[in-house]
Amino acid sequence: MADLLLRAATVVDGTGADRYRADVTVTDGRIDQIDRIGRGLTGHRVIDADGLVLAPGFIDMHAHSDLRLLLEPDHPSRITQGVTLEVLGQDGLSYAPADDTTLAALRRQLAGWNGDPADEDFDWNWRTVAQYLDRLDTGSGSGARSGSGSGVAVNTCYLVPHGTVRMLAMGWDNRPPTGPELARMQQLLDQSLAEGAVGMSTGLTYTPGMYADTAELVALCTTVAARGGFHAPHQRSYGAGALEGYAEMVEISRRSGCPLHLTHATMNFGVNEGRAGQFLALVDAALADGVDLTLDSYPYLPGSTTLAALLPSWSTEGGPEATLARLADPAARERIRADVEERGSDGCHGVVTDWDTIQVSGVRHSALSAVVGKRISEIAAAQGRTGTEVFFGLLRADQLGTTILQHVGHEENVRAIMRHPAHTVGSDGLLVGARPHPRAWGTFPRYLARYSRELGVLTLEQAVARMTGRPARRLGLDRRGLIRPGHHADLVLFDPDTVRDTATFDHPRQPAEGIRHVLVNGVPALTDGKPTGDLAGRALRRGADRKVRPAD
Repeated sequence: MADLLLRAATVVDGTGADRYRADVTVTDGRIDQIDRIGRGLTGHRVIDADGLVLAPGFIDMHAHSDLRLLLEPDHPSRITQGVTLEVLGQDGLSYAPADDTTLAALRRQLAGWNGDPADEDFDWNWRTVAQYLDRLDTGSGSGARSGSGSGVAVNTCYLVPHGTVRMLAMGWDNRPPTGPELARMQQLLDQSLAEGAVGMSTGLTYTPGMYADTAELVALCTTVAARGGFHAPHQRSYGAGALEGYAEMVEISRRSGCPLHLTHATMNFGVNEGRAGQFLALVDAALADGVDLTLDSYPYLPGSTTLAALLPSWSTEGGPEATLARLADPAARERIRADVEERGSDGCHGVVTDWDTIQVSGVRHSALSAVVGKRISEIAAAQGRTGTEVFFGLLRADQLGTTILQHVGHEENVRAIMRHPAHTVGSDGLLVGARPHPRAWGTFPRYLARYSRELGVLTLEQAVARMTGRPARRLGLDRRGLIRPGHHADLVLFDPDTVRDTATFDHPRQPAEGIRHVLVNGVPALTDGKPTGDLAGRALRRGADRKVRPAD
């Protein structure tokens, strides 16, 4: 007898094929049998799935849960969406590999993305990628645990962060690497891939990654390709230079032979309104030329990052302390002001910053909490200052820890990009701050509700394939992402008529409706819409958990 019988489910299997009804059994963490209803399958536990859709667990191709998973291993923001796998190490910046010096700098730089736990019970006991993945397997953070297991709630994959590797090899210098420094980066990258990372991420509007030229990235992507990984770039511009930035990433893939996954693939800011077609023409041309290319996006118009990300690159050279020193210098501030207000900072994608579009979503220091939810222009008007003066004041008072929303997206671009056959889903969700972007809690049900059921931009089968089978192929995962006998039982049951996101910009930490049951490696993580607290997720290591094969 099977461990679990899912009776009379409507199966949407992750391939994009039409749905069908079946009984499905799970045994020892794997899908066991899929059979016609009424053929007599049995299980020690039975879930009546009549009227519910059974899909593979959703895969978040762009997550920023690198620390929150350890601090809150139950991970309700993802489990309540049906997410069973996240890809960490994004945007060229994360916490492994590291040494004591770089880890201290990263904790400060990434506080706006991930927080910076000061709890003395939180043990920063890793330095290598292997040690970080082991930590995810064992959990052992300071977060409370309501269920069983010693890991975290969801499966994870990890990308080697290029900016972090660059810090280790050559610090924060704005220059090309020397021969020995490039060799050191390649050695660190190769070691991290050997330890289980699935590829490399780059953050080319963030320091120090933005200092890398094309030749450096080609050399590193050649190393990635040799290990069977892929390149996931946050490219140089999503504004004035967006098409040129995407073209550079395609050229790097051509020259290195490295598969390419364009993360949070958007065309934002006023300069790109209505230009998604030009981006997709570039994608189609690359695919026709043999480039192994996929992309992900989130189903919202505003973006989210740190306030410090808007600074020009020259002002952040040397790291956080050097940046704060420049912000205290009148001459440097005037140069920054001219870049931000007149020329267009490369940190703001080459676009002159419009303070009406920048909304504070979180602060590191609670004394500044009154500004959360307000736009910089609104704060400036209330204080009788310019937007740039407020910008400088917040950066200094909050020690670069402020997070923001950028209201710069276009609905027609969002819809066009999600229709493309190379598309997958990534939330890009930050989990810290008083009012983080609701995409952290709502991305996956929003695709199912707004863009499938309500607007018909995608069929249900297309939406599920973008969340499951297609990303699993990009990750090269063996026996995940599809409903097939022998596949790992990462599964979600949801009501197709009621599933929806409830997270809003005013109330972002709201769980989805209509997600009934979630299994991670066959263990219930959500039952009757409530997290169980069971921690069955594990770190999926390249080589041990994947087979190299081309993406769809």
